Amino acid sequence: MTLLLPALQSPTGQAASREAVRFGDLSLSYGRLAGAADALAARIADAGRVAVWATPTPETVIAMVAALRAGVPAVPLNPRTGERELAHILADSKPTAVLAGPDDVLPPALKKLRRVTVDARAAGAHPEDTAGGTLPAEEDPGSPALIVYTSGTTGPPKGAVLPRRAVAASLDALEDAWGWTGDDVLVHALPLFHVHGLILGVLGPLRRGGSVRHLGRFSPDGVARELASGGTMLFGVPTMYHRLAEVLDGPADGSGPGSPAAGGGSPAGTGRDALAGALAGARLLVSGSAALPVHDHERIAAATGRRVIERYGMTETLMNTGIRADGVPRPGTVGPPLAGVELRLAEEDGTVLGEPGAIGEIQVRGPNLFTGYLNRPDATAAAHTADGWFRTGDVGSVDEDGYVTIVGRKATDLIKSGGYKIGAGEIENVLLAHPGVREAAVTGEEDPDLGERVVAWVVAADPGSPPSAEELADHVAAQLAPHKRPRTVHYLDALPRNDLGKIMKRSLHAR
Repeated sequence: MTLLLPALQSPTGQAASREAVRFGDLSLSYGRLAGAADALAARIADAGRVAVWATPTPETVIAMVAALRAGVPAVPLNPRTGERELAHILADSKPTAVLAGPDDVLPPALKKLRRVTVDARAAGAHPEDTAGGTLPAEEDPGSPALIVYTSGTTGPPKGAVLPRRAVAASLDALEDAWGWTGDDVLVHALPLFHVHGLILGVLGPLRRGGSVRHLGRFSPDGVARELASGGTMLFGVPTMYHRLAEVLDGPADGSGPGSPAAGGGSPAGTGRDALAGALAGARLLVSGSAALPVHDHERIAAATGRRVIERYGMTETLMNTGIRADGVPRPGTVGPPLAGVELRLAEEDGTVLGEPGAIGEIQVRGPNLFTGYLNRPDATAAAHTADGWFRTGDVGSVDEDGYVTIVGRKATDLIKSGGYKIGAGEIENVLLAHPGVREAAVTGEEDPDLGERVVAWVVAADPGSPPSAEELADHVAAQLAPHKRPRTVHYLDALPRNDLGKIMKRSLHAR
């Protein structure tokens, strides 16, 4: 039976000394990581289910690998989760223990659980030391690996049960699409409590036998440093790539004002030429979790000669589509379906759409899917069609070459105005191309005449002299079509974003 992390199965010799993960000045070889994880796995083998206090540290990596080795489902917890949401997750998932670093200060709700301390600096000196425990001899691909909670935008968060089979299928499909090998060194600074940062960003390199360098806290100079010193791949979200584009547009010495902080750090002091050279030398620049504006695509390509590629996935499905490393990069698209993934578009009444360019809900099926929502058979059933396809809730189109373009979430990004279906994303891209706009979001708002009207939320490049609503409306109408112009424009100091940098559109109208 295929192991999920074969490189961590009793590594010896040169394989054991190869670097697996690095956080700042702390590096763990495959031997040290295997030893630390197996020793911890023996301590939690009878836990039933464990919570992991998922800070961006090597302790989180050890904890996750240990849970996988023990065959115990892990529930990654966002350290910034509020008290009410955390109480719901714990009551729903019922972990018996929480895995946390020695210096982590846990909230009261977690102090009711058995605490198992994970210390990366003291762990794994002897890979053969498993503390006398018994670990599973083989892995059941259908058994749950993780329970990852959704964002809860339409109610309390739901726990998506991700089997080992889904994790392996998605990572192997990306190996095929991206030519991902054990020689790759991945650089990223994403949080480790969600699919992008944890499964792709940590388990991905470890499944390949490669290495990951986590910045701990995102900064352009950290990206430049790690890519220039051997990094081959960069994973990020659009907010990060926007900040990199701002540096690339600035003075050569990085002394410009840069853009608003996103995830910490400051672009000031990062040399434009050094960053451009580091990005140009990377084998692969990947953006995900939200659409990367075309304007940022073009700025990065112009400065580095390299294209950022995008992929599309979600908690319940892991990865669905992706631009191939040997394919044609098309800004604004997320590529064709990955190996093993079936994808179709459907109308609200269930009619399957076949013509290129048609807009409909994206539905998928394949080995990459979750097995269901924990304790929610009703929600699991509602999320699937009668013939077994998962309803993503995302709206998109597929061109003649099979490339998928995401319009956005059905609930917030598909605007039905005057008999037209309008995608918020294309309007946002046009607004962002206006020199007077730094950030933009587009939503729909009820209108007695049109059904819905297009509303723009704008952060001006110069807050003291923002472009007028009329100017922005004319700009959109000239680039797209008159019926897509914003009817209302709101000006903000900043757009509300979550930990992944996604714009929280539901909170915009509350403002």
